[in-house]
Amino acid sequence: MGCECSRLASCCWPGQNGPVHEAQNPDDEERAEVSDLPTFREFTVEQLRISTSGFAVENIVSEHGEKAPNVVYKGKLDNQRRVAVKRFNRSAWPDSRQFLEEARSVGLLRNNRLANLLGCCCEGDERLLVAEFMPNETLAKHLFHWETQPMKWAMRLRVALYLAQALEYCTNKGRVLYHDLNAYRILFDEEGNPRLSCFGLMKNSRDGKSYSTNLAFTPPEYLRTGRITPESVMYSFGTLLLDLLSGKHIPPSHALDLIKERNLQMLTDSCLEGQFSSDDGTELVRIASRCLQYEPRERPNAKSLVAVLFPLQKETEVPSHALMGVSRDGETMSLSPLGEACLRMDLTAIHEILEKLGYKDDEGAATELSFQMWTNQMQETLNSKKKGDAAFRHKDAKAAIECYTQFIDVGTMVSPTVYARRSLSYLMSDMPQEALNDAVQAQVISPVWHNASYLQAASLFALGREKDAQIALKEGSVLEEKKNTNS
Repeated sequence: MGCECSRLASCCWPGQNGPVHEAQNPDDEERAEVSDLPTFREFTVEQLRISTSGFAVENIVSEHGEKAPNVVYKGKLDNQRRVAVKRFNRSAWPDSRQFLEEARSVGLLRNNRLANLLGCCCEGDERLLVAEFMPNETLAKHLFHWETQPMKWAMRLRVALYLAQALEYCTNKGRVLYHDLNAYRILFDEEGNPRLSCFGLMKNSRDGKSYSTNLAFTPPEYLRTGRITPESVMYSFGTLLLDLLSGKHIPPSHALDLIKERNLQMLTDSCLEGQFSSDDGTELVRIASRCLQYEPRERPNAKSLVAVLFPLQKETEVPSHALMGVSRDGETMSLSPLGEACLRMDLTAIHEILEKLGYKDDEGAATELSFQMWTNQMQETLNSKKKGDAAFRHKDAKAAIECYTQFIDVGTMVSPTVYARRSLSYLMSDMPQEALNDAVQAQVISPVWHNASYLQAASLFALGREKDAQIALKEGSVLEEKKNTNS
């Protein structure tokens, strides 16, 4: 452990916690509102169904999967923007007007400390929210269930500061309440920066419950009244500080007992040994203790938390993705030959790989086709496909497009491979937007098919959308790794 327990404990008795002093914070510019996001809009259920490949189980990213009362899916809009779609259960938000008012209000917020709300859907009994997608998992994953490396002390301090900044921004915009603040609400973007999920700015359901976690972690006043207040949010912030310090989800009452008993070795993550000074450890425990005060009026506010956490920051010149050990924009990705070919925009190599792959990834397609050959229409459709395959083999892109289009337009059989082959044919014909549309359609049919993501990347590179292309490459790499692991 990097600090002396006796010294740390002597500074953290509840009776000895002085006020949290404010300090100047020069980070205001970094917390400026973001302007490159689209304005809030309303979606149809059909649009969101398409974006999530029919609310496919493979696209669920929320905790507890499809068993959760409100499920979050990853999806992709028509413009290729990746989104997180939260689908509430049927009993939630019976008052459609209240839902729309809340969503529109939260949708006005735009800040780089938030996973911002981009839109909603209120159609019939359906209630859905659409937010920015954060590709690098949750704080709970990195803190409690890490695989490669534990989160570094400097990154834990950064998470605390960014979270406080997010809460301060929301408070300044009139959104003072946050429901069920916990480690699953903190998400990491493509740069590895922590962001606060916008979903918690709206209550969970019609019963108005603000906490879904164990009652041991809820503010004492919530247990008494069932109401959340701004001070309740500060209490939850204190529990998150304990999570960051310990690497475990320790009930606040137990943590405070450890502090009183001067048994802080049990409170501090052993993985942090040697990473922080006793003074820094003392200060973080002191802040947590203040947030966890029984009396709400004795807790700090978000502004004072930002002020006191800012001077504690370490390794500020190191980007978050480096501290987190996550790849950024395709760095250190493990790509298959097809992924590498799409990265290089080597259309000849892509063609060779797709030709060699054949229709291996079209599950059940061959059986269904042979079964339906007795109809004249199906025979004609098969002939179109065979002619398309022959043209594709000989790199006759124009003929391949024409024949595959005839096959697709009949609509009797759906083949992701045909869309993939026509996508490449469009690329060969210098038609990148059409190529992208086909690559997306291939993934709609087969949500976990990594080759569809790789072809999207190639199409996006051709359109000059470098950042989106790198994201698609990373997505393909992740899907392929999962496939190889499962097999």
